[in-house]
Amino acid sequence: MENILNDFDYDKSAILEPSMMVKKSDNFPKVAVGTFSGKLFESLKEWDNVEQLGEITSANGAEPIYKIVYKGEAVAIFKAFVGAPSCAAAFEEIIAMGVEKIVLFGSCGVLNHEIADGHIIVPTSAVRDEGTSYHYLPVSEEVELENKSVDTVVNVLDNLGYPYVLGKTWTTDGVYRETKAKLENRKKRGCICVEMECSALAAVTKFRNVRFAQFLYAADNLDSPNWDIRGLGKHLLSQKEKLLVVALECAIKL
Repeated sequence: MENILNDFDYDKSAILEPSMMVKKSDNFPKVAVGTFSGKLFESLKEWDNVEQLGEITSANGAEPIYKIVYKGEAVAIFKAFVGAPSCAAAFEEIIAMGVEKIVLFGSCGVLNHEIADGHIIVPTSAVRDEGTSYHYLPVSEEVELENKSVDTVVNVLDNLGYPYVLGKTWTTDGVYRETKAKLENRKKRGCICVEMECSALAAVTKFRNVRFAQFLYAADNLDSPNWDIRGLGKHLLSQKEKLLVVALECAIKL
């Protein structure tokens, strides 16, 4: 039986295109920021000069897309869905609306206990342990993030004086199948953290010729005798607001 992951189709057209679900608008911002934090996203309603542009819809309901003006540039802000397939679909629709550059940030698990809770991680490449990316790029073990995008994030963090670490991330669909053997294997491959979207979104944006940057902040620790929850789900709104500013800075410089 042929390995289904090798069944990549180079045809750019598909039966269902995102343009069939959403319409492009000349007034839609060219840059966008995505956050996974529901608490942070909800707080945007209280910001001054926030405008709702539209929605991302799914069977689970609709999520608004907001526009803010940051340092004179219009930026769309949306709540990213957790997991590669749904997050990739949201990216597809945002791109179809007119976005050309996307910055995404969210938490991750660490594979090295020396990375402190809340520390910023800038992915340089991602192990493709999910299924979505194989519909956008031919089979490979990893996908690299563009050097220019990585450099943009690094320059912003340097200018703001925020410490960070560069490294490879492990993107997986199986949050409850992160076994000890897999963890040790990924560490040997150079991975320092684990999350559920990066490799898929890097593939989607390469396929759509859209610039993409991502940074993560450390939460739970897998590099211990027993799983250590640390700051997972406990980071303060004020901390996330600071990270949103980092993302906005990246977005206008990408």
